[in-house]
Amino acid sequence: MSVPAMDSFKTVLRFLTNQKSTIGYSFMALLTIGSERIFSMVSFQCPCNHDQNFAYGITFLLSPAIVLLALGLFINSRLWRLCTGCCLDPFKLCPRGNCLGCVTALTQIISTACIAPIMWLCVALLNGTFYECAVSGLDENVVVDLFCKNKTSACREELARVPCGKTRLSQDENKELLLMLRAQSQILGWSIIIIAAVATLIGTCYKNCRSQVSYLQLTFWKIYMVKEQEKLETFAEEYATKLAERNLKSFFDNKHPEEFPFPNHKAWEEISATYTFTQSEQYYSTLQRYVERADRDFTPEERPVLDSVDGIEMT
Repeated sequence: MSVPAMDSFKTVLRFLTNQKSTIGYSFMALLTIGSERIFSMVSFQCPCNHDQNFAYGITFLLSPAIVLLALGLFINSRLWRLCTGCCLDPFKLCPRGNCLGCVTALTQIISTACIAPIMWLCVALLNGTFYECAVSGLDENVVVDLFCKNKTSACREELARVPCGKTRLSQDENKELLLMLRAQSQILGWSIIIIAAVATLIGTCYKNCRSQVSYLQLTFWKIYMVKEQEKLETFAEEYATKLAERNLKSFFDNKHPEEFPFPNHKAWEEISATYTFTQSEQYYSTLQRYVERADRDFTPEERPVLDSVDGIEMT
């Protein structure tokens, strides 16, 4: 590969790396749209009766959103960093009595996890299939009066069959009711999009306005956190490999294991806590705060052993 081609490749790679959040969200949006279309075309079959329409439609509308929310929380490492061990020590949730920081962290975790569910709801509502089925099965007078105002009594009886197009109503009346249901669904979908966009803008503006550091330092902090996490995974893999080799060598050679420098339990606890940048402590992470402490405890763990989990001792 020629030098200009290599430089172009590096430029493209650098751009993709810098835009990985945007690419991730775009991929998530495409995946959501594709999943919704598959659900609508393959799995979803509205029963078209008063007893089942609402439960069936609302299940297809909300169940994927709930699953996506649970999945978003499950893969959020910050949530596990905050909650791991909190049943044994509730003060881990609010280290140093910083309840506001804990609430802020939980809000950020939940808001991040809500991105995929909101995408699903917006796509599903803009398509309208699930909403049409759910609302057409409601027997509430307000709903029925809204759709069947100034119409024949047959409208009330046939409303649940409108999504299937198998009603005794005229073709024009059936189409009018279907368009009303779809219009409501799309209005609700756009409302969620607008509310989410405005809330995100206000939240971002508020967070930046309340920031104790400048925009460039905040940008540096975000870059540092990404790089620290990448290096932590690399170092953890290397040290885990060395520890495994040392233990296996001791086992097969039938000798006492060699000394292995390993951070003690207290050190792991301190660097695992969540951290918010403040002017009083100008560190970029709990790891930096720990390594720069004057009273840092260098006492290694004598044996890198975990306590028993579910009755199984892990070493």
